[in-house]
Amino acid sequence: MARQNINDLLAFLVVARERSFTRAAAQLDVSQSALSHTIRGLEERLGLRLLTRTTRSVAPTEAGERLLRTVAPKLEEIDAELSALTELRDKPAGTIRITAAEHSAVTILSPALAKLLPRYPDIKVEVNVDYGFTDIVAERYDAGVRLGEQVAKDMIAVRIGPDFRMAVVGTSGYFALHPKPARPQDLVAHSCINIRLPTYGGIYAWEFEKRGRALKVRVDGQLVFNNMTLRMNAVLAGLGLAYLPEDQVQAHLADGRLIRVLADWCAPFPGYHLYYPSRRQLTPAFAVLVAALRYRG
Repeated sequence: MARQNINDLLAFLVVARERSFTRAAAQLDVSQSALSHTIRGLEERLGLRLLTRTTRSVAPTEAGERLLRTVAPKLEEIDAELSALTELRDKPAGTIRITAAEHSAVTILSPALAKLLPRYPDIKVEVNVDYGFTDIVAERYDAGVRLGEQVAKDMIAVRIGPDFRMAVVGTSGYFALHPKPARPQDLVAHSCINIRLPTYGGIYAWEFEKRGRALKVRVDGQLVFNNMTLRMNAVLAGLGLAYLPEDQVQAHLADGRLIRVLADWCAPFPGYHLYYPSRRQLTPAFAVLVAALRYRG
């Protein structure tokens, strides 16, 4: 294939992903008119319309979508290999993109990065807090963080944290008005602070286990959040019971601000794992990050 076709394909991929000639031109450091001319030339050579343009939006046509699906992974693999080669130097460098849920980002990634980054000033890390099962390949992340039981079999998984438990908690003021639940089923009579997680198709059912018996309870209440901090603030305000990671409520349990119930029903969850594609060529920067995060407990 002519070199011009490869350059034009790269330009098309950026426009198709960004859905904007303005953003794509800025990313490629060319003028919008030059970029538009490039795409028109590619379409003329192929004899196909690849993009639908309106005054407000740009979107791939059916042919454009097919080209995006088939060509993009191959060009990205070439780009990744070239990046790995250019980063083969004494100092690890480059940007690493990670998707993770809030709890793992706060308790594991942040402390590790605070120690790592001052020693490697040429490494940059972007952490995106996301509760969905993000396709890290399609979304161009270098890695993701999930509980061990949630990692796909075709990924390499590195354990980065210990097992942990959840805790059902409320304030003394709340329990002064409501009896403490003796079993998980009693929660249906309580005002509970719900969790919306896309990975569970909407409202998350609180999970319990005791002596091998697993149980899920769909609770109800006036509040629903998809954020751990907001749930913590709501339970501390006495607005209901919350289901939160044990390590996040320990200090409040110790000083009496919160009271725990159903502790015997809260079994450990498998710890967090960093995962990434098995075919990924590890750059020096990514290898340093994996080593820093690896759990050795």
